[in-house]
Amino acid sequence: QVQLVESGGGLVQAGGSLRLSCIVSGLGFHAYPMGWFRQAPGKEREEVSSIHSSGSMTSYVDSVKGRFTISRDNAKNTLYLQMNSLKPEDTAVYYCAAGTYYNARTGMGDGKYWGQGSQVNVSS
Repeated sequence: QVQLVESGGGLVQAGGSLRLSCIVSGLGFHAYPMGWFRQAPGKEREEVSSIHSSGSMTSYVDSVKGRFTISRDNAKNTLYLQMNSLKPEDTAVYYCAAGTYYNARTGMGDGKYWGQGSQVNVSS
């Protein structure tokens, strides 16, 4: 059974930082591109960042470039998202996903397996 379990969300003031983690079990983590997606109330889900299975390539949506950093530890089957200089518009439910496709220019596009989501709230 494939499981993706996110943690690390919460409430933070604007300008603060949070680190999301996603522990994956039930699949060959090292073989899958991974990504973070988010969905705010009333908005469509968007891909925030994604990373090649090897960790050698990463992609970011323009709104988080320079503030967020995605990384992975294949030995620990864990995906991370370090979020700095958070803004109120970053408020959303953040989802970890394992995908089947990765392109350095366009990222993952979609996920095959999904976590349950972690709420991030940024107050102004």
